[in-house]
Amino acid sequence: MADITLKAATATRPWTAAVKDGLVPTGRFALEFEDVPVIIRAFRRMVRSLDFDVTEMAFTTYLCARSFGKPFTALPVFVTRGLHHGAITRSAAAGPIEPRALEGQRVGVNRGYTVTTGVWARGILAGQYGVDLSRVTWVPSGDEHVAEYQPPANVQPAGPDEDVPAQVAGGELAAGVGFTREALGPAVAPLLPDAEQAGYDALRDRGLYPINHLVVVKDELLAAYPDLAPALFAAYAEAKNRYVARLAAGAITDPDAATLTRVMEITGRDPLPYGIAPNRAMIDQLVRYAVSQQIIDKPVTAEELFAPGTGDLVA
Repeated sequence: MADITLKAATATRPWTAAVKDGLVPTGRFALEFEDVPVIIRAFRRMVRSLDFDVTEMAFTTYLCARSFGKPFTALPVFVTRGLHHGAITRSAAAGPIEPRALEGQRVGVNRGYTVTTGVWARGILAGQYGVDLSRVTWVPSGDEHVAEYQPPANVQPAGPDEDVPAQVAGGELAAGVGFTREALGPAVAPLLPDAEQAGYDALRDRGLYPINHLVVVKDELLAAYPDLAPALFAAYAEAKNRYVARLAAGAITDPDAATLTRVMEITGRDPLPYGIAPNRAMIDQLVRYAVSQQIIDKPVTAEELFAPGTGDLVA
């Protein structure tokens, strides 16, 4: 019987649902989930007012928040990932352009400059296609979750009357990063040729498998309950492992199944690995991108980023 109730927020996904539904126990800790239909709003609430005890959070939001001393720490529970070559779009009417032609241009960014998808996409542009990110003017459509953060000089947020998705679709901005097709409409195309296949090729050839979201816990609770972090890790891992077992058996038909199955075919491994060890390369890569894109001032190690008691856990 649980004797400690914690306020939590996590988007419902097939590999987290068993935790939210209580089908996977969390030991003596009961998670009372608030329904947050747009989960990114929970990130902001946690960063700005510590509204939750346990919550999902974008990885780069966490890196930025941590650099400003926000009192929560992550678990190596990576609840979303993505292949982000297709996250860079352009007006279809403008025709194909080479990635390096973005230098000297204005490029829209969905929400804030620190949004994790944008960080990965810019890293792809720089690392794979040779784009000098400092020579691009980035135009975020919204503000940052971490209010204290000040972006570099080549980030110029949109004005109150500017519709950044419309400017991307219409070609007024050279490209857009991180916008959904629903936001942009049909008049856009991927900037990178064969973007979906390029993402799978990067996974196959270089192991590029970006992490987007993880789970964070208030520091005061981690200090008060040393068994909390391992208990939460175990619960999320069990829920995920049940899903992956059904996925491997061909028993899953949710919208994510095709991508995850292909990832599993390419890697021969669990497509949703938890823990530091199987994710160290991607953790380190995102930290490098965050430093080079001036989101954090200096590198941090994986061991510094995650809660005590979770360093050796793998699922």
